[in-house]
Amino acid sequence: MKKRRLIIATHNKGKFNEMKMVLKDHLDEIYSLQDINDHYRVEEDGPSYVENAMKKARKIGERWGLFTLADDSGLEVKSLGGRPGIYSSRYGKTDEERIERLLLELAGIPEEQRDAVFKAYLAFYMPEQERSYIFYGYLKGYISFEKKGTKGFGFDPVFYVPSLKKHLAELTAEEKNKISHRGRALTAFKDFLAGSIF
Repeated sequence: MKKRRLIIATHNKGKFNEMKMVLKDHLDEIYSLQDINDHYRVEEDGPSYVENAMKKARKIGERWGLFTLADDSGLEVKSLGGRPGIYSSRYGKTDEERIERLLLELAGIPEEQRDAVFKAYLAFYMPEQERSYIFYGYLKGYISFEKKGTKGFGFDPVFYVPSLKKHLAELTAEEKNKISHRGRALTAFKDFLAGSIF
């Protein structure tokens, strides 16, 4: 029986581990770009999450001839006009820099005006069929005044989830995957895999 192999087109270890945790029971082999020693970086220059995710999935899928899953996600803060949005990963060189910049831009903004939403788009590319599928997930919350928690990555330490009364960085990976934007998109992808397309 042919093994079900998937490349997750990312060099981000935290993101890969979260995604693999959700998908590991549904696939035989899951690789990150680091696992296959591929240092190629796809420029995320599209005008939308969907276009960036599709570009990454297609480029990597064509390079390796394997099914590929790519993610493009971002944080949109209402009082900042939706920024940083698709530029979230380029908001600074490190997670620390990105968080500090965000908090600086929100300085003086009261709690009731710090609404934010995380959005995630997953693109699944099948090179032999030259077909792509998109899966979406989101999580609403607000940006806190200070960091809390040591888990997760990115903006997780300052993203507060009212329904849980916790920051994302306070959640275990399992807890985060149940409610996060990427976790919800992955759940939709899992349902798709249940159709036995491999």
